[in-house]
Amino acid sequence: MAKKPKLRFWQIWNLSFGFLGVQAGFALQNANVSRILSNYGADLHHLSFFWLLAPIMGLIIQPWVGAASDKTWNRMGRRKPFIFGGAIVATLAMLFMPNSQWAVLIIPPVAFGAIMLALMDASFNVTFQPFRSLVADMTPAEQTNLGYSVQTLLINLGAVIGSFLPYFLTEVLGIGNTAPEGHVPPSVIWSFYIGGALLLVSVLWTVFTTKEYPPKEFAEYSGQTLEETPTKKGKSNFFKTLLSMPNIMHRLAVVQFFSWFALFTMWVYTTPAIAQHIWGTEIGDSTSFAYNEAANWVGVLFGLYSVFAALFAIFLNKIADKLGRIKTYSISLLLGGLGFLSIYLFNNQYALIISMLGIGIAWAAILAMPYAILANSLPAERMGVYMGIFNITVVVPQIVSGIVLGTMLKSFFNDEAIYMILLAGFSMILASASAMLFVKDNSKVLPNE
Repeated sequence: MAKKPKLRFWQIWNLSFGFLGVQAGFALQNANVSRILSNYGADLHHLSFFWLLAPIMGLIIQPWVGAASDKTWNRMGRRKPFIFGGAIVATLAMLFMPNSQWAVLIIPPVAFGAIMLALMDASFNVTFQPFRSLVADMTPAEQTNLGYSVQTLLINLGAVIGSFLPYFLTEVLGIGNTAPEGHVPPSVIWSFYIGGALLLVSVLWTVFTTKEYPPKEFAEYSGQTLEETPTKKGKSNFFKTLLSMPNIMHRLAVVQFFSWFALFTMWVYTTPAIAQHIWGTEIGDSTSFAYNEAANWVGVLFGLYSVFAALFAIFLNKIADKLGRIKTYSISLLLGGLGFLSIYLFNNQYALIISMLGIGIAWAAILAMPYAILANSLPAERMGVYMGIFNITVVVPQIVSGIVLGTMLKSFFNDEAIYMILLAGFSMILASASAMLFVKDNSKVLPNE
């Protein structure tokens, strides 16, 4: 079997550069969609149901995109057609999301926001799923940790940009941060415009600077003949592929459930939690000056945990090489859980920066370690479909969260959103324990072994 050539650092950088823009858009979605939907009239208890649209889109789209990209080869490449097409649709969705007035005569604002959320998240999924497989396709085994560490760095640089945009536009450029009921503040609208443009430009950078291996060469690196590769047309049985998943994917699924349950809870409830806990806003308030100040600060906090994640990603490769991927993964998740729990202890907005340090470390590990573990454990010819199927372990906990969190908030926590953040902390600690108990890093695991 021929060995993949080692890539120069900037080749690895270019492989994932488009993820910077995709994650800027994703960060804008995470930090502002609850705010936008509240502006459009969504009830606090129903926010988690709206957020169900995002994981449902991932559940439907990512396995399909993974399988389709395994079999695709045209003049653009194998993964790049999906990366480029998804970016076009994502950019358009970001332009429409904060502008319900364009469709108010046809559809209620909150329904328009839900549709745009579904379209935006679907196109994000089409774009970023192939990025995961592209790194695995192009890097040799000894550069896998580096490849996903660089991807994690770029993801978090993009998240920093997306998270800080509303705060920067308000505090530095003086763009308005409030709006009448049913409308979105100008700072958020312009943030989505800028984020959409960044997404498209960065994806084009990857598309034009990266050349994927042609089918024959890729087959040689995978130890196959060209006829054995899935680039040839032919039907595949999705359920058979699902049942043939390597055991490492089942073990990682336990960790993924608890870690992504925590993350989904954070994205949905941090804004009302901080507004109530630090700014002292009333339950159900989504229009006051204090609420919008809190919402902008949440954007800053999300940006800061991405800063910490980006800094940690610089060292993540060396730490994982020294401690091992599993131990690095588990310790990082534990620090994230402690970060969530500490939010409850602080009553000053600036002290929350300490909490973001732990959450950022966990976020960096979540973005890199599972995929680095999988990259050398999966058959190369099925990398896309298995990476797509692995996304089920990301979306299922989010779907469960979306179904139960609203009821829990109302029935157990008396609408005090800060307790949802405590719940996220305990879930992340369970993820840490699961990583140590259930996951073994076997780089040569084959299906059904």
